[in-house]
Amino acid sequence: MLNGGQPQSTPSTTSSDHLDTVVIGAGPGGYVAAIRAAELGQKVTVVEEQYLGGVCLNVGCIPSKALVQAGHNLQTAFHSRKMGIHADDVTLDMGQLHQFKNQTVKTMTDGVASLFRKHHIQVIWGKAAFQSSHHIIVSHDGKQQSYSFNHAIIATGSRPVALPDIPIKGHVLDSSGALDLEEVPASMVIVGGGYIGCELAGAYANFGTRVTILEAQSRIMANFGDDLVQTVLDDFAHHGVNIMTNARLKQVSEKAGNVEIGYTIDGQLHSMTVDDVVIAVGRQPNTDQLGLQHAGVMKDDHGLIEVNNQCQTNVHNIYAIGDVVAGPALAHKASYEGKIAAAAIAGHVVKRQPATIPAVCYVNTPIATTGLTAQQARQQGFKDVETAKFPFRANGRAVTMQATQGFVRLVYHGQAKWLVGAQIVGAAAADLVGELTLAINSGQTVEDVADTIAPHPSLGEAVMDCADLALGLPINI
Repeated sequence: MLNGGQPQSTPSTTSSDHLDTVVIGAGPGGYVAAIRAAELGQKVTVVEEQYLGGVCLNVGCIPSKALVQAGHNLQTAFHSRKMGIHADDVTLDMGQLHQFKNQTVKTMTDGVASLFRKHHIQVIWGKAAFQSSHHIIVSHDGKQQSYSFNHAIIATGSRPVALPDIPIKGHVLDSSGALDLEEVPASMVIVGGGYIGCELAGAYANFGTRVTILEAQSRIMANFGDDLVQTVLDDFAHHGVNIMTNARLKQVSEKAGNVEIGYTIDGQLHSMTVDDVVIAVGRQPNTDQLGLQHAGVMKDDHGLIEVNNQCQTNVHNIYAIGDVVAGPALAHKASYEGKIAAAAIAGHVVKRQPATIPAVCYVNTPIATTGLTAQQARQQGFKDVETAKFPFRANGRAVTMQATQGFVRLVYHGQAKWLVGAQIVGAAAADLVGELTLAINSGQTVEDVADTIAPHPSLGEAVMDCADLALGLPINI
């Protein structure tokens, strides 16, 4: 399957007009919810409008990481002379990269289709909308079919926010379109300096594109702490990424294959001509066309569906998960909530713990956070908050990898040493944060973390060393 299509191997479509548990949406929340519900004995039907795996597997998380990894590999080839590796005439073939990306997507989506067959999950292709709290209507190819159901899980995800009077066409792309450029552009403007915009900026800067980020706020990556973001700023400066803050896109016009943009900074109008413009200013929940009012499901002013700690809406037999409910719009959050909703329908009581859901930004030096920052801990009433910070430059494995940028920081209760949060910026941040998420979820102290023996040499030793530092007994610093 190529991006945007349906799987070649498709589970059979249900022929029954009555459904037991129906999951609306087959993204990382929906397909996980469907599988878990089937495992717990429910007869499950998934209604999906476009493709199994949703945005994440098809035009988001998975294909974007293929481009990010390609950028890392290219830079490694360029900059390994210090190790005695001399690579001459290194080039990037975008056509072959897209073949790799598309095959990766197909592998993942085919995997979902296979799991659906294994668990006897039926699929109805089309767009679902509620008619009542126990009925949906599915539209597909100009036809409509009504179904009754016992339980429903809403997992319709989100879509990119559109800018007024800035249509997505030609060389003006959304974040998904930026993943399918046939050639590496010489220049690119990315509108939005959040995690999506910065990941794309890093990837294309590694490919050799002259990247400019227009960010409306006073700094990029506003959800991350200053010292975490500083590593990103240093890397962007090294790769020639131009960052303009307090900047707002006002107009675009295509001329001779390029795009001329007009933007303001502090009220002053400026212009620039580039090859491509990418709009990455955020996402909005897909709840506006679901007919929630017909089912009596409540949502807030931002379009987010209100749920309790079991992902249950105000309508007892309808649940909602992922980007359509409050909390960070993260695939793994959606998957976790999918398990909770499926269990709740099966009669199990499981409560969400969103405070310990990790977040990762896959910039060149990745950032990962979990739990609370020191500031958040104090705002929540912790009076005795301390931090410990261990740099990767003091880690042997990081030195051998030429990946000494960044650090591990632990946030903990000063007297009891109870771990409440962690932030990591460094080469393996996305992998290391899982250990600390487990530690926070299980109520461990920094002493427990220090007593967890890390293999040598490994980047994981930085976590152990940071815990030693928190105990006042540092070894390697």
